[in-house]
Order: sequence, then C-alpha cells, then structure tokens
Amino acid sequence: MKQYNPKDIESKWQEIWEEKGAFHASNDKDKEKFYALIEFPYPSGQGLHVGHPRPYTALDVVSRKRRLQGYNVLYPMGWDAFGLPTENYAIQNKIHPKIVTKKNVAKFKEQLQALGMSFDWSREINTTDPEYYKWTQWIFQKLFEKGLAYKKEMSINWCNSCKVGLANEEVVNGGCERCGGEVVRKQKNQWMLKITKYAERLINDLDLVDYIERVKIQQKNWIGRSEGMEVDFEITGDKKITVYTTRPDTLFGATYMVISPEHPYIEELADYIKNMDDLLHYREEASKKSEFERTELVKDKTGVKIEGVEAINPATGKQIPIFISDYVMMSYGTGAIMAVPGHDTRDWEFAKKFGLPIVEVVAGGNVEEAAYTDTEEGKIVNSDFINGLEVKDAKEKISKWLEEKGLGTRKVNYKLRDWVFSRQRYWGEPIPLVYCDECGWVPVPESELPVLLPEVESYEPTDNGESPLANVREWVETTCPKCGGNAERETDTMPQWAGSSWYFLRYTDPHNNEELASKENLDYWLPIDWYNGGMEHTTLHLLYSRFWHKFLYDCGVVPIPEPYAKRTSHGMILGGNNEKMSKSRGNVVNPDEVVNEFGADTLRLYEMFIGDFEKSVPWSQNGVKGCRRFLDRVWRLQEVLVDSNDLTEKLESNIHKTIKKVSEDYEHMKFNTAIASMMALVNDFYDHGSVTKGDMKIFLTLLNPVAPHITEELWEELGFEGMVYEATWPVWDEAKTIDNVVEIAVQINGKVKGQMVIAVDATADQLKEQFRNDTRLVDLLEGKTIVKEIYVPGRIYNIVVK
Repeated sequence: MKQYNPKDIESKWQEIWEEKGAFHASNDKDKEKFYALIEFPYPSGQGLHVGHPRPYTALDVVSRKRRLQGYNVLYPMGWDAFGLPTENYAIQNKIHPKIVTKKNVAKFKEQLQALGMSFDWSREINTTDPEYYKWTQWIFQKLFEKGLAYKKEMSINWCNSCKVGLANEEVVNGGCERCGGEVVRKQKNQWMLKITKYAERLINDLDLVDYIERVKIQQKNWIGRSEGMEVDFEITGDKKITVYTTRPDTLFGATYMVISPEHPYIEELADYIKNMDDLLHYREEASKKSEFERTELVKDKTGVKIEGVEAINPATGKQIPIFISDYVMMSYGTGAIMAVPGHDTRDWEFAKKFGLPIVEVVAGGNVEEAAYTDTEEGKIVNSDFINGLEVKDAKEKISKWLEEKGLGTRKVNYKLRDWVFSRQRYWGEPIPLVYCDECGWVPVPESELPVLLPEVESYEPTDNGESPLANVREWVETTCPKCGGNAERETDTMPQWAGSSWYFLRYTDPHNNEELASKENLDYWLPIDWYNGGMEHTTLHLLYSRFWHKFLYDCGVVPIPEPYAKRTSHGMILGGNNEKMSKSRGNVVNPDEVVNEFGADTLRLYEMFIGDFEKSVPWSQNGVKGCRRFLDRVWRLQEVLVDSNDLTEKLESNIHKTIKKVSEDYEHMKFNTAIASMMALVNDFYDHGSVTKGDMKIFLTLLNPVAPHITEELWEELGFEGMVYEATWPVWDEAKTIDNVVEIAVQINGKVKGQMVIAVDATADQLKEQFRNDTRLVDLLEGKTIVKEIYVPGRIYNIVVK
C-alpha cells in the first residue's frame, strides 16, 4: 500500500477535474437544476484567509452531493473587483488598478483551485470586464429611463480620507466602512436610486422566501416601516411645519419642536429670526459631524432656540418654541420633529438641558425623574378629549380628529433612504449619461455601451470633490446623442455595490453579447436555490440586489420577483485568541500554509468539523491535526479490506444510519455532526477488524463532498468503476436504521444497578422473564422482597424492594 501524500493526490485530481470539465453546469434544461451561490469575493492583495473557505466549502459539499443525486448543478464563481482598496493600492504603488486586479484575481483563483472547490470556472465573471459592466450600465440606464435614477443636490456622508461620498449604509460607528477614517457632511450633486419606491415590496416579499429569521429581521429593521400621521404645526410667518409621528396620541405632550440645522425655513424666515448668526454657526459645526455622530443616543444634546419664531401645538392651541439640533436630519422624514419629552429619553434630556416643560400624557411613570417610555399600552392623561383611553384607542380617535380638522393625514413611512449612487473615484463603472445644456441628462445610445473607463495617468481623488475623470477633458467632452450639440460625460462612477447587485443573473449566461442573459437560461436557472453569505452583508448587498432584481422583474427581464429562494449565513472563523482575525492582531492564518502542511482535504474537513456552521468559532491547530489523523485512518482502511461487494452484516444497520445522518445533516448545514457520524463508522470498521469493498464504496461517496481528493484516489486504488463525482448518492433503507434491540437501565429503589439489552418491542412480561434469567442482576435482589415493578418501555426497569 502506497503512502498517503496529499500534495501529489490533490494536484492530480484537480488537473483531471479541470481537463474533464467535471463541474460544468449542463445546458440540458430537461434535468432538474440546483443553483448554489456564494458571495463572490473582493480580490484583495492579501489573498484568501482561512475564513473564506468556510462558506465556499459548505456549499461545495451541498453542490457535490446534489450532483451525485442527479441534479444539474450550477455552482459559479467570479470577482467583485471594482472598488476603493485596489484604487488606493494603485495610487500608493503607481500601478494601474487593472494590473493590480488581474494579479489579485490570479492569486485568489490559484488558492481556490488548490482547495478543490467544484466551481464551474467556465462561467467565471469579473465586474471590471467591459463585457460585464456593459450590462451594469444598461441596467442603470433603464433605472434612469423609469425615473428611478435621479440627480439631487444634497448633504451626503463624505470620507475625508478616501475623498468619496458614502451611502448611509457605508458609515459604520461614525467612520468610513472601508478605511475607518473621519466622515463629515458635505453638499454634493449626487446620483440617487429610488429604492424607497420598493420599500413595501422589499418587506412583504420576504414572505415568499426561505431566509433564516435573523436575516429577515435585519432586512425589515433596516427598511423600518411604520404607520403614523403627518401633522401640521402653524408657525410664525404664515407657514406650517409638517412632522411625521407614529404616536399622535402623545400630541398633547408636545412642548417644543426641533428642526434640522439644514432646514430651508431658516433662510425663508430670516426676516423674523433674531439670532441668525447663532443658527448659521451651529449649522456649520453640525456639517462637520457624520450622520452616526449626529444621531447617536448617548451623546450630549446640543441645539439653539430660534428666537423670533414659534409654533402652535394643534391639539392644545399653545405656542411652543422651535429649536435647531443636529440630532434631527433633513434626510429623514420632513426634517422636523415634535418633541414629547415626557416619553422620549432624547427629548427628555434635551428638555432638561434647556429648561423646557415636560408633560405626562401616558400614565405610569414619574416624568420629572426620567422619561416614561414603556408606553405601547397604558391610559392617556392630560390630553383633553382622549383622556382615559387606552393607547390604541387614543391613536385612532386623535387621528380621526386631525383628519377631520384638516390638521393631519395618515402616512406609512420608512427609515430607508434613497440610495446615494455616485462615487467621486476612478476605479468604478462610468455612469453612461452625458449632460447637454439643451437636453439635460441624456443616456449614451445602447449601441455605444459599454462606456469604457479611460486610461489615465493619475487616479488621485481631488480635493474639490470631483472625480479624477473630470480632468480627462478629451474623454469628458463629447456630443449630445439627442441634439448633436456639445455635451459632457458624467464623471462620477458607480459604487462597488453596482456590479454585485446583479452578478447572479450573469452566471446563467456569462458569454451572451446580445443581452444580460437569455430568457431561456433565466427561466431555467432562477431562482437561486441556496445562497450563503456573511451576516455583514444581510442588509446592504441583500437589500440592493433584491431591489435591482425587482426592478428587472418589473421590466420583464427576469421571470420571478425574488432572486434567492433560500438564504443562510455562516459564523466567522476567529483567531486562536477568540478575536477577529486581522494583521494588526497577528492572528491571521494563511490557508496556503495549512494546505502545504496537511493537505486541502484536511483544511476542508476541519472547517466543516470545527463547530456549528452558523456560529463564530476560534481556529485550533490541534483540531487541524486531529482531522489529518482521521484522513490517515481512512487511508489505512485498505489494510483491513475484504474483497466483497456486500455490506458487512454486523455493520449494515450502522451504515444505513450513517447514510441517513450524513444525507440529512449536509442539507441542514450540520456538517460537524455529519463528519462525527462518519468518524464513528470508521471506528466501527476498525473495531470489527475488516471492511468490505461494498462498505467502502458507500463510505467514500458519503465523505467525497467534504474530502474529494482522497476519496477519488481511494476509489481508483480499490478499482471501482469511473470516478466518485460520477457516482450515485447512496440511499438508506429506513427499516435498517431502526434498532431491533435497545439498552435500558435497571434500577433498584430508583438507583441504577445495571443495564439490559432487550428487544425494542419487548412486553413487560418478556422483560421480567429475561431479567429472571440474568443471574448477574437477580443476585442484586437476594434477601429482598419485591414490592413493585415499573417498566418505562425502551428506557427504564425500576424494581421497588424492601
């Protein structure tokens, strides 16, 4: 028997699979399909870390199993390759981002192929390929044509380090998601996508899909649907401020108003305002803060009272002051709120700081000491005609009253904002529009797509907030497709999210030059049957890609309203010190090193055996060694091989139980327990002292999705026909998974004194007879009188004696 040498075995089988196109999805649409998808990676210069293979291997296991079950499997891979890190690296090292991307992709692909992933490489895509981003631009033009892409002067999140505008979703804990740098507010003319038009459907259609519950909750919370009233407050200058509130029942407790520092009323009421300089100074200071900093609950409350302007509470008829404060955002709601300090902690702190009245309107707390916020239920007080009503009834009564008086209207609102889509950087898809003084914004003709990124000397972002493309005048200056006059190209580029919002569609038909994908292929492959990705992408990427898909569904491009039938998420692999892996912590594990020392099958096996797939787990080098020892034991089963195609009679039940356990656990992502059951079966083979070829054929097929290289090699060594990837998944016999006997505890006066192995269907009389014939147990009753016997079938036989 030759020695187990992973290096030789693994490279051998990887070459065979590639040569045979072993994992290419078929175009035979008569077969039942299975489309498995993982989030395509950003090819960074660092290459893979050991966290990457965990989700990739998980769906590789499922995909390999489904192929063995006869499915036509599409398990594709590609590269999300536009974006800031590559551009920043290019700037620092004076290398074109295209060259950096090509090098990084090659490194990633080499690493993935070394892990034996069964990706269909014939369908590989890259978001920076003009043949790909042609269709990204095409989708943007369709959004523009339907009025869902528009340009707007607005206050945006601006990263001072990356010198780029950011969507709200890209600001994390007040800093830039990419670099962690300072984020401030800045006025910019930005392209926006009207995702808010789809807010209701993005919530409701979650009922159509099989997502794990925490993913659905994250989607719903981000969209933030609420039902309430828009209420009008008259203010000085014969104007009115409209506020949105989900709690109109607390209107009698509104003792002041707050508007955003950017609110246009500040300029419009300049003739009445007595402290304009103070307001403008405060506005300037607020502009230096990120949205996160402004809305953070724990921060010290600041603001300025608007002198000379007041509002009227429509319920009480009383004048109330108006403040500006940075915790109110112009981009949320109407840019104004009614403050009810008795029942809102932030309003209470603000009221205490500025000496404002605090009125209790829902009974239950002491509002002088703290805001009483447990107000979903309770009785209304200090509120005139709704006094004494329960909250629910009070909401309805005052809503009707406001409607009848013409003071308010019912409204469904969302926290979700329209998507800020412009980026003032080079390495992204050009926005395929030109601006003409006569015609305004005009799409580039479809025949001229893709609009290619020009080759430039410098990718440096500009201090004035313009894209570096603005300096490439020969590219910018063009003619209007509509009137033939002078025009200029849009110089902002798309965000990295653009290419990843539809990539799963392109996999179905990646070489189509006439359309984003053919109708026949989309009809066949959609929806994606199983999509797995990180929890960190369950708001942004999932929301954006569902939005684009729904838009394409409305355009008749795709056949179904939701792209992903099923979505699961995995836990991270942490460093050995239980912290997130990072260079700064010095706890990053390179998968190349693990593969070189132990083999790819060991790495795959360990990452599936490491623990509950949905939970984060620390890396353990001892665990890796343990998995390698198991594969060595599998290899040495050749030493106890019996040349028989039958199953070992004594192990037949265990083999069928293992088939059932592994088959079900793979589908439920319980990879660790599936592997544990195979380890137990290997122990059974060694305990028995032999293993037949029939046993091995089943065992190797079960293990193959996790450890494909060693199983293919053993399959060949044992002379089985064909290759494992062409085999048929074994089917268990349910009758053979049910034990004929069971071990039960024998208790005397409630204490366990021994065990008995009895027939599963043994009656109490049969049990007693078997007990009387077991001298070992009967001796325990010597000199004692039996008072009572209790038999719990299949579990316990308790004898009460005196």
